[in-house]
Amino acid sequence: MKFPVIAFAGVTATVIGIAGLADGDQLRKGLGDLITSAAPELIATFGSAADSGKSPRGTGSSEVAQAETPPQADAPPADAPPAVDESALRYFASQGDTARLQAEISRLRALYPNWTPPRDPLAVPRNKDVQLETMWQLYSEGRYAEVRRAIADRQTKEAGWQPPADLLERLDVAEARARLINASDLKQYETVIQVGANTPILLTCSEVDVLWRVAEAFAATKRQTRARDAYLYILKNCDSEPERLATLQKAAAALPYAMLQELLSYERPNVAGTLEFESIRDDLARRFVAEGEDDAALAVDPKYLQRVERLVETQGTASDALLLGWYQLRRKNMSAAEQWFRRARDKQDSASASQGLALALIDRKAPEEAEKVLYPWRDASADARATYMAATANLLAIEPPVALAGDVLQRIAQETMKARDPATAQQFGWYARTLGQPQTALQWFSTALRWKPDDEPSAYGLAITRQQLGDTAGAAEIQRLWAGRSERIARLGEAEKPTEAGQVPGPTGQVAPPSAAESGRPAVAVVRRQAGLPARVGTSPRQVVRRTVGCRETLNPNRLAPQAALARGWCLMDMNRPLEAAEAFEVALRASTPAMREDAAYGQSLAYLRAGLTSKAAVAATKSPQSRARVAELQTAILADRAIAAFDAGRYRETLIFLDQLRRISSERTDLMVLRGYAYLRLNRFAEAKRIFEAAAATGNRDARRGLADVSREEEIWPNK
Repeated sequence: MKFPVIAFAGVTATVIGIAGLADGDQLRKGLGDLITSAAPELIATFGSAADSGKSPRGTGSSEVAQAETPPQADAPPADAPPAVDESALRYFASQGDTARLQAEISRLRALYPNWTPPRDPLAVPRNKDVQLETMWQLYSEGRYAEVRRAIADRQTKEAGWQPPADLLERLDVAEARARLINASDLKQYETVIQVGANTPILLTCSEVDVLWRVAEAFAATKRQTRARDAYLYILKNCDSEPERLATLQKAAAALPYAMLQELLSYERPNVAGTLEFESIRDDLARRFVAEGEDDAALAVDPKYLQRVERLVETQGTASDALLLGWYQLRRKNMSAAEQWFRRARDKQDSASASQGLALALIDRKAPEEAEKVLYPWRDASADARATYMAATANLLAIEPPVALAGDVLQRIAQETMKARDPATAQQFGWYARTLGQPQTALQWFSTALRWKPDDEPSAYGLAITRQQLGDTAGAAEIQRLWAGRSERIARLGEAEKPTEAGQVPGPTGQVAPPSAAESGRPAVAVVRRQAGLPARVGTSPRQVVRRTVGCRETLNPNRLAPQAALARGWCLMDMNRPLEAAEAFEVALRASTPAMREDAAYGQSLAYLRAGLTSKAAVAATKSPQSRARVAELQTAILADRAIAAFDAGRYRETLIFLDQLRRISSERTDLMVLRGYAYLRLNRFAEAKRIFEAAAATGNRDARRGLADVSREEEIWPNK
């Protein structure tokens, strides 16, 4: 959710040029101060121009380049009246333009501290030089090219005539200002910075609009520190309250949260005795909370959260509740997020509120309500559609199955067909199998494979369902198509193998299975690669001792005692028949001893993981208390599978949520770091993707190096999308 840019009050360059000169000292607060105290980069970028002493007119006067007062060597003696060009003063007086007259007096005082203005400026005799007065008139109207022509014409006709130095200087500055503004309007930001550096007299409090444009140019060229320096210069040195307020508003649209906090520290009391930025404090709080939605690592000051919370209470706007909901969701505070999303929906039901609430409900394993909440908004956006399909897939994966009303099943089926969502179609297949409807399961598994031909869990489901229905030829065809790609499909219906060499019988004839490394395959199924992403590698379970029994024949495990069912479950796992193993472990869960129930829940969770049924694996893990090591192991495998499944389904934000949860309980594997990088890349968060890929590439990972190349390519084409 993006927060709109705060509107700001515009101040025209003309008004700035008049009002900003009220304090003569401000003229001396020019680029010299900005270079030495706030913007070191300007020294490197424009140091040659400043150090060479080039004035705006190129006369070699270093005094103008640094916006300082003329050196004492050129100043008249303290007791002698200074030679001041008062032609502009006379012109403004003759026009009755008191504002420009006062600005000119302030300017001359700044340049000539010993100069005394006329007691009654309006009484200054009218300028008798009609041609010069015409030039000033053209200048005041912004017709600078005509002023240049008038000067050239008069110099041609009157040999030796020279225009006032003040007029030439003003022309240079005015033309530079016009070039800078034009470049800014055309978004030619490097030109803006160059003109500003070459005309330092523009970078003062009398030219706040120019300073804003230079700051904008720095921000647009990814030099935010320099942009901050320009905004800070205004807040440190300039006194106009409207300009200071507009400065902070502009900075809020261009700078990140931390830099805005630094600018806010320069807030002053206004003439009314209140803080000058109080009028926009609510909008700033909203902006900061919205930034926190995009960056989970951003710790927004609680005072801003509390301010938005008060706005919800006092103004009752759904948008403020939504801000808080997404902020809390980003930080995995699901209970708080659910509360705020519900309040937003109470005020005004919307796609955003319903989607956020659905995500919170899915997290607390309430997919049935999530589906109901989001169904009316399922077509509002691609994200809403993805969240709705996640809710339906999770709903169908609940173990034991939820008895859904016919109209609910019908609408889920319709939406699955419309969205062509293979994940929900696959879950429909398992749901139908669980309810004893193999023909329906066959149709759904086939549909899922039609939409996603490389969906191995659907292929496995189709194979075992065909085998169940006696279609051995159909099952064999699937095995042929998946030869070399799926070990469990290849071993479907395979006879039990004898005990492998190297296994050491236990004291009661029990056998410990080989480790994942010894067997050549992980205990949790290795999942396919997705579009250049690393394969999903499962975690090897803790070795458990179990009795070897025959499990070649298919039988109903409900006829077995819990201990025999447990042994059969492990045997079926060794034969890579995880779904049958899960049924056996379910019977073993009826055991009276806690240790046996723990092993059964552990085994069933591993079986579902191997079958690619992550949601069922998570449910199985909760059926009996587990040791801390097993809990960590299962949580790691489940979250890793969920992250990759979410990525495969195009739910990249959900992928990051699962990876963040995983990082809380274990260190992040390199392959999952690469997955995180691609999730950021799909969300166009290039800087974060690049940072992750660089860290993974440092370990020698090839996928990470390829990811860096993908980031560079996407950054190049992104502006044209």
